Amino acid sequence: MTIPLRLAVATALVMAFAQTASAEGDPEKGEKVFKKCKICHAVGEGAKKKVGPILNDIIGATAGAQEGYRYSKAMKKAGEEGLTWTDENLHKYLLKPKDLVKGTKMVFPGLKKEADRANVIAYLRKYSKSE
Repeated sequence: MTIPLRLAVATALVMAFAQTASAEGDPEKGEKVFKKCKICHAVGEGAKKKVGPILNDIIGATAGAQEGYRYSKAMKKAGEEGLTWTDENLHKYLLKPKDLVKGTKMVFPGLKKEADRANVIAYLRKYSKSE
């Protein structure tokens, strides 16, 4: 293999690894980004309902179905129609909540950076048993 070809292969491998690491997210960085969410949401041991629902076990959960929280009609309907909080759906929702669930009462405008969304999801995964 020629040196330019080796460099090209090495570069491609490094970039692929970087994208995978970014897609998986970093829970420690996610905890820092989650500070934006703490105004309305709680997660972890002893979490209590705030303006928004508790986010324990959110990964894999049906949207709008947590007991004891009063969701918007739009969020309940989304869950009834099969919306679950997969990584893909959380990425979409965290980008711009009102685009995924029109009529949601969540006023947060979203996280524009893909890495921030991946990191928050990785952080929430620490508090989710199911997938």
